[in-house]
Amino acid sequence: MKLWHYAWIVFLGGCCYGILSTFVKLAYAAGFSVSAVTGGQYLFGVILAWLVVLFTKKTQLTRIQITKLLLSGIPFGLTGIFYYQALLTLDASLAIIFLFQFVWIGALLEWMLHKKKPTRSKLLSIGLLLIGSILAANILFQEEMTLSLAGSIWGMLAAFSFSSFIFLSSTTERKAPPILKSALLSTGGVIVVFCAFPPTFLFDLDVLIGVAPYGLALGLFGVVLPPLLFSIGMPHVGSGLGTILTASELPVVIIMSSVVLGEVIALPQWIGVIIILIGIGSSNLRFTKPNKKAIAIQKSTS
Repeated sequence: MKLWHYAWIVFLGGCCYGILSTFVKLAYAAGFSVSAVTGGQYLFGVILAWLVVLFTKKTQLTRIQITKLLLSGIPFGLTGIFYYQALLTLDASLAIIFLFQFVWIGALLEWMLHKKKPTRSKLLSIGLLLIGSILAANILFQEEMTLSLAGSIWGMLAAFSFSSFIFLSSTTERKAPPILKSALLSTGGVIVVFCAFPPTFLFDLDVLIGVAPYGLALGLFGVVLPPLLFSIGMPHVGSGLGTILTASELPVVIIMSSVVLGEVIALPQWIGVIIILIGIGSSNLRFTKPNKKAIAIQKSTS
C-alpha cells in the first residue's frame, strides 16, 4: 500500500472513536451506569477481538513480546478511565477540549523520543486543529461552564495517556500481526478498566443482556477497530502525524450528534469541523505529492 493509504487507515481509526459518544449517550439514556457501559464496552470488545484472532493465521509470539503488548495496552484503558473522571466535574465540551490536547502532545513525544522536530506545516496543522476544536466544542458561546482543577488534571491525563497509546501503537512490536497485536493491546486495556470499574454487571443477568447491544457497538468501534487500524497504519505514518489524523474523532462526534441524536449544532461548530478537516488535510499533503527523486530515477531507467 502507498503511504496515503496508511494515513486513511489511521484517519478511520480516529473516526471510530467519534462514533462512541453517540452510543454512550444512548446507553445512559437507557438507564445503564458508567461502570456497566465502560465494562461492557471493553468486555465485548476483547471478546470480539479474540474471536477474530481465532479465524486468522496463527502466529507465535514470545512471552516478552506478549508482555510488551499487554503493557502497551495500559494507556488504552487509562484514557477511558481518566476521561470519565474528567466528566464528573467538567462540562462535556470542556472535557473534550482537554482530551484534544493529544494533537500536540503526540508531536512533542515524537520530538523528544525520536528526535523528529515538527515541521512548520505540522505546527500549522496542530494550530488549526486546536482552533477548530474550540469552535466545534462550542465553549466560546456557552454562558455557564464548570471548570475545576481536578477535572482539568483528569482531562490532561486523558490526553497524555491517549498520546502514549498512539505512540506505543506505532513503535511496539511493529512486525507483529495487526489483528493479534490489537487483541493483546485491548486485553491490556480491559485489565486496567476492570481494576477501576469491577465488572459487577456480569452477575446481574438483566443488566448484562440489556447492556449487550451497546457493549457490542462500543466494543467494535472503541476496542476492536481503533487498535487494529492504528497497528496497521501508525508504524508507517508515525505517532506525530498519527495524532493529527486521529483528530477526525471530533468532526464525527458532531456529525453523529446531529444525524443520530437530532442535536442542534450551531454554525460555529460546523465551522470548527471544517477547520479541523482542513488541518488534517494540510498535514497530509506530502503523501499526495509526487516523489521527484523516484520520478527522476524512473525516467533515467526507461
